[in-house]
Amino acid sequence: MIFFVDNEVDAVFSFDIEEVAKKVAAEVLKSEGCPFDVQISLLITDDDGIREMNAEFREIDSATDVLSFPNIEYDTPGDFSVAEGDQRIDIIDPESGLVFLGDIVINEKRVREQAEEYGHSELREFAFLVAHSMLHLCGYDHMEPDEAAVMEGKQEKVLQTLNITRD
Repeated sequence: MIFFVDNEVDAVFSFDIEEVAKKVAAEVLKSEGCPFDVQISLLITDDDGIREMNAEFREIDSATDVLSFPNIEYDTPGDFSVAEGDQRIDIIDPESGLVFLGDIVINEKRVREQAEEYGHSELREFAFLVAHSMLHLCGYDHMEPDEAAVMEGKQEKVLQTLNITRD
């Protein structure tokens, strides 16, 4: 797995951003049975940066905690067979030869605020947002209550497996 991290706001946490992101992403991919070696992009930004993206891509003019931009359109969440055969041409990064899974954008300020609000560490909040976004990159959504329940269960299982629990 190649994980590109662009920390445009020079965010500093008590943990290594890239190391934690890779660890969480790898566990999500393992739990989902992803058969590909993948490439993922992570951008750490601020309220203004994520608000601009949210307005441009979702037509919601407000800041949020995380945005996910999957590169694969799944028929069924977690079913990577959609990326086999001829379809692979559209999702392969020509430079790395890896399946480009998509982009994750995390708002540094929201990581800090939500960690305090929920009474857990910034590590836990950051890992949660990466797990949440990775599941979006694997085709999951949470628009309906049953979809949300599936995502919540998968997120919690990944964090428990990695022993990243609420403090």
